[in-house]
Amino acid sequence: MVNWIRSDAPVPYAQAVTWMEERAAAIARGQAEEAIWLLEHPPLYTAGTSAKPADLTDPDRFEVHATRRGGQYTYHGPGQRVAYVLLDVGARGRDVRRFVAQMEDWVIATLAEFNVTGEKREGRVGVWVTRPEKPPLVTGEPREDKIAALGVRITKWVSYHGLSINVEPDLSHFDGIVPCGISDHGVTSLVDLGLPVTLDDVDLALQKTFTQVFGSAEIPRRPRPAPAEN
Repeated sequence: MVNWIRSDAPVPYAQAVTWMEERAAAIARGQAEEAIWLLEHPPLYTAGTSAKPADLTDPDRFEVHATRRGGQYTYHGPGQRVAYVLLDVGARGRDVRRFVAQMEDWVIATLAEFNVTGEKREGRVGVWVTRPEKPPLVTGEPREDKIAALGVRITKWVSYHGLSINVEPDLSHFDGIVPCGISDHGVTSLVDLGLPVTLDDVDLALQKTFTQVFGSAEIPRRPRPAPAEN
């Protein structure tokens, strides 16, 4: 059974990481259920394991947190739905590449609930929206803006960290970094696309589409370790 958890007040980043690490370890021991945690953070930047210092263009703007998730620099803040995904990848097939693809497919299915066509791009993790009505950032190429970021870590075959969908964040806050190391494309949100979508709407869509992508929420539980003999 997947526990769905939602925090209404912004959660400090360090507090969220501590909780995820403890919950992931408990899942690996067979002592806790899988979980999806829906939350917002205060404005901050995170640096994944592939982050390049030059991509932090305004280091004094917000707090910067080094993190052990994959990926490069990203922004989190109010108006952005963060979904931390703590799933037993070991019980779900032990295929990391497939799991990452499922995460992207989940975002795409969620966006489709609002008639938004999200797309994957080779070599660019995350989900993108084509913007023919906008001038291109690179001459001769169609304008594509990123609407969702993805970065996960897997330890003992349990995932944590996850994804973020831009619902109505302040898009100017992305200006302090090169998001995910990509400078040739922009950033957008559901509201920027002209859709009056709320965080509540996105939460409902995420829950609705989860089993469409990941299958049944019921998976074999890891056996609890036997009690130590005295």
